[in-house]
Amino acid sequence: MDSELPKIKYLSDEKTKEMLKDMKGEKVGWVQVEEEKWCLPAKYVKQRHIYYNFEVNPDDTWVVTFPRSGTTWTQELVWLLSNDLNFETAKSVPLVIRCPFLEMSMAINDATSENLLEENKDNAEIESLLSNLSLTYEIARSMPSPRFIKTHFPLSLVPNILKSDCKVIYVARNPKDVAVSYYHFHKTVKVYDYQGDFEKFWDYFQNDLISWGPYWKHLKEAWAQRHNPNFLFLFYEEMTHDLLAATKKVAKFLGKSYKDEQYQEVADHLRFSNLQKNRMVNLTKDNTKVLFKADNFIRQGKSGAWHKMFTPELREKANRWIEENLKNTDLKFPFIDIYS
Repeated sequence: MDSELPKIKYLSDEKTKEMLKDMKGEKVGWVQVEEEKWCLPAKYVKQRHIYYNFEVNPDDTWVVTFPRSGTTWTQELVWLLSNDLNFETAKSVPLVIRCPFLEMSMAINDATSENLLEENKDNAEIESLLSNLSLTYEIARSMPSPRFIKTHFPLSLVPNILKSDCKVIYVARNPKDVAVSYYHFHKTVKVYDYQGDFEKFWDYFQNDLISWGPYWKHLKEAWAQRHNPNFLFLFYEEMTHDLLAATKKVAKFLGKSYKDEQYQEVADHLRFSNLQKNRMVNLTKDNTKVLFKADNFIRQGKSGAWHKMFTPELREKANRWIEENLKNTDLKFPFIDIYS
């Protein structure tokens, strides 16, 4: 029954009009969900029952992140460690098939899908691509066990994850780098086609008006689960600081053990210079055809790149916001000074 589903509220007409002007690819708008005011594409309204009631298997492994927090990197790591380092399959089957994005169909609004199809009419390959993207939850649902599934939803919007005995790996990344990466993503992906500058994007981000936000509530929900034996809270900065150590940490959580040279092989496979060349992992204009304006889905894979985008004034504004949200919490990003 709808009364049992997450409560929704549409953004005001004025705010929607402003955001649609900046994000020309969106076409429809956004909703705010529950008291946390999770910001999601309006298509969520039609599909929320699918996600909220999605049946989770106890032998599932879920990768949960706020967008642009090292999700793809972690998916490939988790899949390899869980599948006895099956590099042959990893190099021949796309990651989006091995570990589908649960709510991908919600992220692409119908109007943009129709436009993309019209632009590429009589192209059976593109029609098939868009059709598959519109049914990712069905792909996830019908996968044979053990399943590997990715989501950007906060844990409270896919409640069966924590009700199950499945494994969950949550990855958090510092907000400045997340915002910069998400900004470039919005500029690149036709579904958003963001027209504004970074400073305006940061305002949306800080004011919880970016899809899958609010950022801090997303992280804090997961941080509260960090002592759950089926839950691993991992920082992106751990992976950039020492990928080999992070690989061993994830393997231990998954109940896997390998030789040192095997861990090194995994770490080498996952180095960004290699992932950027890996067509099974890095989405490009060649293998997605119509969704991206830039050449690559994976960008730099670095921590601290935000320095190039923040003016002194914007950094001060961001620092005040970060300090306020870290107050009265022991959440701390390792290996970086988040303020400077």
